[in-house]
Amino acid sequence: MNTPLESGIVSTILIVDDVPNNISVLYETLTRSGYKVLVARDGKSAIEQATFALPDLILLDIMMPGMDGFETCRRLKQNPATQPIPVLFMTALSETIDKVNGFNMGAVDYITKPFQLQEVLSRIHTHLSLRRLQQSMEQLVAERTQALTKALAEVERLKDQLQAENTYLREEIKQTKNFDEIVTQSKAFQKVLRSVEQVAPTNTTVLILGESGTGKELLARAVHNLSSRKNKPLVKINCAALPATLIESELFGHEKGAFTGATAQKVGRFELADGGTIFLDEIGEMPLDLQAKLLRVLQEGEFERVGSTKTMKVNVRVIAATNRDLEIESAEGRFREDLYYRLSVFPIVSLPLRTRKEDIPLLVRHFCAKHGADMGKTIDTIPATVLDTLTDYHWPGNIRELENLVQRALIMSPGRTLVIGDWLRKKPLANQKATLMTMEEAERAHIISVLELTHWKVSGDNGAARLLDMIPTTLDSRMKKLGIRRPV
Repeated sequence: MNTPLESGIVSTILIVDDVPNNISVLYETLTRSGYKVLVARDGKSAIEQATFALPDLILLDIMMPGMDGFETCRRLKQNPATQPIPVLFMTALSETIDKVNGFNMGAVDYITKPFQLQEVLSRIHTHLSLRRLQQSMEQLVAERTQALTKALAEVERLKDQLQAENTYLREEIKQTKNFDEIVTQSKAFQKVLRSVEQVAPTNTTVLILGESGTGKELLARAVHNLSSRKNKPLVKINCAALPATLIESELFGHEKGAFTGATAQKVGRFELADGGTIFLDEIGEMPLDLQAKLLRVLQEGEFERVGSTKTMKVNVRVIAATNRDLEIESAEGRFREDLYYRLSVFPIVSLPLRTRKEDIPLLVRHFCAKHGADMGKTIDTIPATVLDTLTDYHWPGNIRELENLVQRALIMSPGRTLVIGDWLRKKPLANQKATLMTMEEAERAHIISVLELTHWKVSGDNGAARLLDMIPTTLDSRMKKLGIRRPV
């Protein structure tokens, strides 16, 4: 590995860290290796220095007071002047989702604390070499085709080297997190995923609440995949998709001749899920007469097949989901109160898309890649005007509506640029008028919608204050000012 002194190229490196000892060690090591070194103690100073000096590489700490490393990186990548500068995060964090967020913000690599100085120098050299080659390509592309081909080969070699160095991280993401299908950079939704990680290792019953199309089934799958039952089946049943006369047979099975058409014995979903997990989607649609039998399975782990007197025992973890307010349903006699309390041991609220709009660009690219492959289409460009239009839309159908729109757009896009047409302008006029309200009205409506999702729980892990990213006492004050009271 050539050092800057040996190559004759002096590169400038900006160190951003609030710990003096870290700065001292890195400054001494890099200076001794021939680099020009700049120092910043916080995110604001780092942005100012990077914009003025345009360093060749930035070593950026994540955990800093005020503006953290994630936000600093995001702002650097938004500025065209500093966007090309490679950012290497320095962190002692072990959470994979934090590392994934770093890559989403535009970082190219991670350096783990405590530092291994030889590794630091190696990674810096690799990324500086890659950037110099990219700059060389831009200068030579018009006049030296042969030299460009050689440089591209070297870039591919360096990419392979980086890929080998970071294999451990990708394997960790794939093997230990199981959020492959969940695309997010929303801080609010990451709190939801933290709740999934907390409850998954237990056998606790989970109730997933949220509007239709928000990904409740994906959260249920994540709970199962992160549990000790992951090698056993995850059995799903949609309580709203089956006639009331068939749900009991689907859940508990039936004996031959139990009713007209029962020509053979049938194994129910609870038997199939023995040792694993059963996901009861749209649990609010379950008929009242079946709710007592479900309660028995939850409490005792036993049931009888339809047409049988033999009691069967199963060991099944239950995850239920609904877009209804079961507390209201039980108060009005449409859902058993004892079953509601038995299901909601650990509620998780799946957030609507309108509260996590920072995820829309990620989701659009994800759906373009997912469905474009099936259609034989490749989308290289998603115009900023398209993303702005999608971000401004209110998404009553949530992620499912967004996915459907992307599929239509892929069909209609003639080239490699995504075109969404005028579908989002076709809202009924009444809906357009309904969305026009004062800021105070909008704030009141939003707070009420979150309180309803949390069953008017204000504080705690699954309370409205946590979802709104507010201090509970502040939320109480806002509720009093806006005249928000829990319905009797």
